[in-house]
Amino acid sequence: MQKSQPPKPNYLKEDELTQECMNLIPSLPKEKGWVATTLYKYQGFWHPAKQLQGVLSCQKHFQAQDTDILLVTTPKSGTTWLKAILFALVNRKIYPLTGQDHHPLLSNNPHMLVPFLELKLYIEDENPNLSSFTNPRLFSTHLPYKSLPNSIKSSQGKLVYLCRNPKDTFISLWAFTNKLRLEEMGTNSLEEVFEKFCRGVSLYGPFWDHVLGYWEESLKNPEKVFFLKYEEMKEQPELHLKKLADFLGCSFSFKEKKQNMIEGILRICSFDNLSNVEVNKEGKLPSGEDCNAFFRTGKVGDWKNYLSAEMEVCLDKICEEKLYGSGLKF
Repeated sequence: MQKSQPPKPNYLKEDELTQECMNLIPSLPKEKGWVATTLYKYQGFWHPAKQLQGVLSCQKHFQAQDTDILLVTTPKSGTTWLKAILFALVNRKIYPLTGQDHHPLLSNNPHMLVPFLELKLYIEDENPNLSSFTNPRLFSTHLPYKSLPNSIKSSQGKLVYLCRNPKDTFISLWAFTNKLRLEEMGTNSLEEVFEKFCRGVSLYGPFWDHVLGYWEESLKNPEKVFFLKYEEMKEQPELHLKKLADFLGCSFSFKEKKQNMIEGILRICSFDNLSNVEVNKEGKLPSGEDCNAFFRTGKVGDWKNYLSAEMEVCLDKICEEKLYGSGLKF
């Protein structure tokens, strides 16, 4: 008797698409995906079909509020870490760090506390009810600037943008997507996906276009867009957490600084602490990913253990060409 196949996790399902999405897909450029079967190019960036549906629904229905805080990241740039930091920072009066045993970060994965617009809320429901979110509403997205809903661009809401050196970003993305592939799919070779990444064919890629969109916007509108590199945050976390609090209008008081609030937030949100929380070791997200897939090493420069000298030169050259004249360097 043939053994029945277990159901696919939600992140691999490519059916149950809206009519709008099904009508659009045939007109889009497509490439073989890293995890999903196919990636489609929409507004200059690559998405699997189900994700694209979330993008379309979000663009169509999301109504931003002036008090919203939106964490925007390139995939695999420290999203989980900064979600935890933002949640602890913004909610520090509701969930004080004293008596940390009951803090939501100790019983929830950060992706559940700061949900993705197009990968969680609008992928599950074309027009979800967001009335349960209290102000300031805290959301996240991987959307490039040009694909953000118009209501976000025209609102007074704040955007916090996090990116990472493209070499570490690539290695983290390669390792992460291999974890998401089913056993029968095999693993993607480093060389195969490196070639795709260099051509810009990756989740929400091209990487350089994504980064430049927010870099340029942060220069034009620094009151709205806070641009942060993962490496800077790792090197001087206290300094950048203080800057982040100032930017969001929730600066640390003298009393909070004396009480070591900054150190407390960084401690509860540290890689070692979060990766050892039970839900992050054993749990799964509703979309099907194992929570532990979001915790690999968190180290800067891990790419040196994987990329050949030729690959390093290749990525550096592309980076130099794409970012030339922008003032942005990695």
